[in-house]
Amino acid sequence: MSTPPPGLGAAAAAACQLAPFTTWPDGPDGTALSQFQVSGMHCAACAGLVEAALLKLPGVRSANVNPASARLALQWLPSQLALADVMAALRAAGYGATPDVAAPARELRRQEKRRALWRLFVAGFLMMQVMMLATPAYVAGSGELAPDLDRLLRWGSWVLTLPVLVFAAGPFFSGAWRQLRAGRLGMDVPVALGIAVTFVASTGALFDPGGPFGHEVYFDSLTMFIALLLLARWFELGARHRAAEALEAVSGALPTAAERLNEDGTSERVPPEALRVGDRLRVAAGEAFAADGRVLSGQGFVNEALLTGESAPVAKALGDAVVAGSINLDGSLIISVQRIGADTTAQGIVRLMQQAQSQRPLANGLVERVATGFTAAVLLLALAAGLAWWWVEPSRAIPIAVAVLIVTCPCALTLAAPAAWLTASGALARRGLLLADLSALERLCAVDTVVFDKTGTLSEDRLQLRRHWARGADADALLAVARSLAALSRHPHAQAIAGDAGIWVEVHEVAGRGIEARDASGQLWRLGAPAWVSERPDSAAQLAFGCGDCVLWLDLAEVPRPDAAEAIKALRAQSRRVRLLSGDQPAAVARMAHQLDIAHWQAGATPESKLAALRDWQARGERVLMVGDGINDAPVLAAADVRIAMGQGAMLARSAADALLVSNRLTAIPCALKLAHQTRRVLRQNLAWAALYNLACVPLALTGWLPPLAAGIGMAASSLFVVLNAQRLNR
Repeated sequence: MSTPPPGLGAAAAAACQLAPFTTWPDGPDGTALSQFQVSGMHCAACAGLVEAALLKLPGVRSANVNPASARLALQWLPSQLALADVMAALRAAGYGATPDVAAPARELRRQEKRRALWRLFVAGFLMMQVMMLATPAYVAGSGELAPDLDRLLRWGSWVLTLPVLVFAAGPFFSGAWRQLRAGRLGMDVPVALGIAVTFVASTGALFDPGGPFGHEVYFDSLTMFIALLLLARWFELGARHRAAEALEAVSGALPTAAERLNEDGTSERVPPEALRVGDRLRVAAGEAFAADGRVLSGQGFVNEALLTGESAPVAKALGDAVVAGSINLDGSLIISVQRIGADTTAQGIVRLMQQAQSQRPLANGLVERVATGFTAAVLLLALAAGLAWWWVEPSRAIPIAVAVLIVTCPCALTLAAPAAWLTASGALARRGLLLADLSALERLCAVDTVVFDKTGTLSEDRLQLRRHWARGADADALLAVARSLAALSRHPHAQAIAGDAGIWVEVHEVAGRGIEARDASGQLWRLGAPAWVSERPDSAAQLAFGCGDCVLWLDLAEVPRPDAAEAIKALRAQSRRVRLLSGDQPAAVARMAHQLDIAHWQAGATPESKLAALRDWQARGERVLMVGDGINDAPVLAAADVRIAMGQGAMLARSAADALLVSNRLTAIPCALKLAHQTRRVLRQNLAWAALYNLACVPLALTGWLPPLAAGIGMAASSLFVVLNAQRLNR
């Protein structure tokens, strides 16, 4: 963590110290929103314990923990509470934590993974040894196994079970203790109770075969149960770590220095924090872009896979947009900085991923409440079963009570929702669509209307020359001259035809009209509005170039994104309405609607009329997904049922969105709608499996037909099922 420079005030010093993992929605004197990575979590109940421990601290406004990603979003007042006190409170609750900055978080994950692997190894290896010692008792016929040898094998099993109980099963006991101390019932409680009762009963049977615990031992069942449960948790831990690594990959994509070009022709290496909008940067081959910008000169290919999910290199030339964190593969590019710091696409992605991974969807909270009540019922049921069998057949009371505890452990129930949500959000991220609100997946299932903005959403963010014609000279020859003058202007119309800059003198750009300059012979040329270039403008042209009697007319038009037609066709195939809502001129909107075969379109819409149109559709019962990119789209985005902002759109539009389309590939939208239905189906399958599994196995355990070994295998298998079933969403 960086040390604040001397001389800063208390608020500024705190902001400097917390900056790598904190945002300040209300400024450095207000509430801070910090992100942490938590270790030691094993179930949804742990999230509640962490939240409860932090909410007791003065200055904490809210604490939200996502149990699937083990990420904590803490809203607090650093002026009232020190960071050290936050960390101490987490340690006192029994959990480790580190600010979510790449290096400490990676070390925390490495330690957590190493501990989990050692526990799994100890449990798995010793389980095999215990099974070997138990095998003779299963396969030997009556009288074939000598009593002293049988007792020796049982003692060996007991000794080998001790490390499994003390070391491998340690997290279950510590988790259960934390849950009970906080007055909560998580899934660690029945697991720990089942393990403890099984071990005590087996130990009693070993020490006193004629005593109240009978003569049967279950050390093989116990070690197998612990090993299978640790295996399921290993898979869950891997999924959580992969999500965190994906976030860190984006966070670490920015370079530590950039080459800034000065006005006097020199250059200097500066940190990204020193850049300002309008700076010119030179990016050599193999370097990453330090800011969002546009290419001023040069051409080459850029790898944007880290940000957009697209593995193929993207060609970049004059006027093309580049994003911070992408890598220049060849050639040298000079760019003009357009966005810096927190406003860059890369940092927007980081914030969205942090926000999404720190959320706990409403469905997940409902599952947790159900699981808590279910756990209480399970404990009472196991107690009742043990007492009932104690009167019927005392030797079977303990095994049946243990089997009930194990088979009804709500592991699958509490994993069902987080596994589906996290896997689906990861699958969408690989398609370039980052979710800021996980609950949007559920709302996407109800969408029946998709509304697009035009400029920058359905269309590319630059114009294209459709046709040109001239008066008084050859059109192609004039176009070549016009391209050389257009290279000197930053106007979008000029950039649409810009080529290599020519030799011009007395260059002047006239606001609202265009650019003028003299050639080597002293002739004055103008490029800009047709009425400014010629006394007899042509209404079919948007741009003109000429020197009086010699005039070139240019017809410029927006170009649909390459996959726009495919995306709209896919949406119609899903039986969804597609609408075009734009503030542009009717002719331009009609042309775009015709190109993309959109029957319902509206032009000349103001932010107010866009909002009114949206509310009218909603009043008629339509559930609307709005896709936009501009500042004027922010109000209508906020009012839509689901909102998606383009990745390079305005910050205000991005902040109002449920998801960010960083790849700018519109085909990701029908994919998201389809995946939302698949996610809901998988979630229902997981919940149904958990319910059916318990309905089928509880009666078997109560009647004694399901021994603890089979119950352990079934419980671990059910947990693995929901995790692996959720992984199908990655397809």
